[in-house]
Amino acid sequence: MKRLTDKRIVITGAASGIGRAAAALMVAEGARVLIADLHEDAAAAAAAELGGEDGQAVGIAVDVMDESSVAAMIDRAVAEFGGVDVLCNHVGGSNPREDLDLLRLDLDEWDRTMVLNARSTVVASRLALPHMISAGGGSIINTVSVAGLAGDTLQCAYGASKAAVIRLTQYIATQYGRDGIRCNAIAPGAIMTPALRDNLPEDVIADIRHHNALDLIGDPEDIGWAMVYLASDESRYMSGQTLVLDGGLTAQSPIAASRRALLADEPGSAG
Repeated sequence: MKRLTDKRIVITGAASGIGRAAAALMVAEGARVLIADLHEDAAAAAAAELGGEDGQAVGIAVDVMDESSVAAMIDRAVAEFGGVDVLCNHVGGSNPREDLDLLRLDLDEWDRTMVLNARSTVVASRLALPHMISAGGGSIINTVSVAGLAGDTLQCAYGASKAAVIRLTQYIATQYGRDGIRCNAIAPGAIMTPALRDNLPEDVIADIRHHNALDLIGDPEDIGWAMVYLASDESRYMSGQTLVLDGGLTAQSPIAASRRALLADEPGSAG
């Protein structure tokens, strides 16, 4: 039996990157997946490719910053699948040209980022929870970021909003655990998505890899498999947790990469 047989899943931001990888894995594991994305054509194309003909995947447009659009998304999932067992609040981000250090931060971008990342998670979860509770339980999976775990030189709004979602995850887990609801978060580090590849120079990507404990940068499927686990009954005893998948970036001392380089330069070192 497949790991997600008969699970009814909604994923936002699922037409590309990590969201699409998760949707593909979930469909392959037997789930029915609503692929929701701001770009309707991309959502429809992804759904058609992943299982649209047999009804396992359905594409829909959603603007997570618009509560009525999110409500329509949940209503569509209920209409198509008969309910919602798993909600993946995956969409998020900020504009790096306006989300800078505190003195240069555009406050309008702060407000927009909080709505996009934090408020949208509140809204979607509030709308999905009654359906999950009436069905006897469910799983909410929030995509956060290692940016929500430590400070950085830029993107104040992004990091603060993701930190808010990490705490919100614990509140949802606490408040609705006795209703059979699990809520967990996944905090990716750098992942080789099209957005990363297209927007960062090769030397910056190499520097990120240099600072990971593992000598690699993750693929979207690395996060997708974690989402499969949290959607499945295999994770039935896990709630209120943040699963960090960052190649060991946050596990090590900030000077570990420099020490590693020094050791590699020593005569007789194995590298």
